[in-house]
Parts: sequence; C-alpha cells; structure tokens
Amino acid sequence: MVNTKGGFLAEEGKEIDEKTRAKEKERERQRAMQAMDPPIYLDPNLNPKCRECGTVDIDHTFKKVFGCLVCAKCKEEHPERYSLLTKTECKEDYLLTDAELRDQEAMPHLLKANPHKSTFANMMLFLRYQVEEFAWKKWGSPEALDAEWERRVAEKKKKKNKKFEEGLKELRRRTRETVWQKRKDAEHKHVFGVVERMANGMGKQVCHTCGFTIDVEEL
Repeated sequence: MVNTKGGFLAEEGKEIDEKTRAKEKERERQRAMQAMDPPIYLDPNLNPKCRECGTVDIDHTFKKVFGCLVCAKCKEEHPERYSLLTKTECKEDYLLTDAELRDQEAMPHLLKANPHKSTFANMMLFLRYQVEEFAWKKWGSPEALDAEWERRVAEKKKKKNKKFEEGLKELRRRTRETVWQKRKDAEHKHVFGVVERMANGMGKQVCHTCGFTIDVEEL
C-alpha cells in the first residue's frame, strides 16, 4: 500500500488519477493557508488575549479566519457564541443567501475538508455570533427574522397544499369523466344507417351516434 497524501491509501503500482490528486492538493493548500500560526511575543502585553477570560492562549485559527480572540476553553464553555455553523444551517436557519455567505469580508469562514469526498469543494464553516449579528442587521431583529422564517414556512406549506388540491381536483375530474363515459357506453344503443357497398363486395354500416362501424356480408 502507498500513501497518496490525499486522505486514502492505494494499492502499490496502481495508477492514480493526476487530476484527482491535483484537486486534493489544492484543497489541502487552501486549508493549510488558514492554519498557519502567528508569532508569539516575549512581552505579554504584545500578545492578543481571549475576549472572555484574558488568557494569551487563544485559538490562532479563530483569530486569523474570524478575527475573533477566544481561547479553546471559552469556545467550549460558550457554544451559543463560538460554535461553528455550516453553510446549509446559515441558509435555512438565518435565511442568508449564497452570495452573502461567499463574501469573505462580510462573512468570514473556515475551510474544512469535505467529509463526503476529498475532491469536493471544502466545507465552509461560520462563527455563530458573527452569523447572528449579520442576520439581525439584515432582517432588523431576531423577532423580524423569526417572522420572516414563519412566513416562508407558511408560504411553502400553502404552495404544497395548493399543489395537492390541484392534483386531487384533477383526479376527481378524471374519475367523473371515466364514470360518465362508462355510463354513456352502457346506455348507448347503436343506430346504424343503410348498408354501404364496398369494392370487395362486402357492405358496412355506420352508427349515426358514435361512428361505430360494422361489416355486413350481403347474400
């Protein structure tokens, strides 16, 4: 077995797709750029401190990516502020758009390897308190966001119900037409006209009501 350095092992001698490897290396490079630690100064006054407890042992990835000074301990103790949200959560819970989430200045985000496949685009993770601040500003207040969220849920439910009602209405229409047609077929009695002689010596009669045709052999 050989290490492909792309997150999986391959059988020795097996040819590896160069395009796939290039994608994996690019994803790794993007993540590595965010993980570089800054220097630490001997003078404690020059080192940034945790906004919660004042320690200099801050999470440098959070500082570099989010501009947030917080230590690992305080991150764990305050998930309501420092937990990370996925792009899907930001869109569904806070009603933010793709364009807003792609704006690095407005919405800084941390890149993580995609758990589904190494060649897929990196996951984008957002800091909860920054997402909430952006959402409150966009919608006016937490209450306004809740109202908009409820309005969209109600609208989606309304559309779903409307589609269901339309389908039910169409089903009823088809059922009525089928029943009517069966009833008409049961009630109908053919009224044939005179026998029309054809070139082959046979004759035919046509129903005046429905157009049904029968062949008639004349003796």
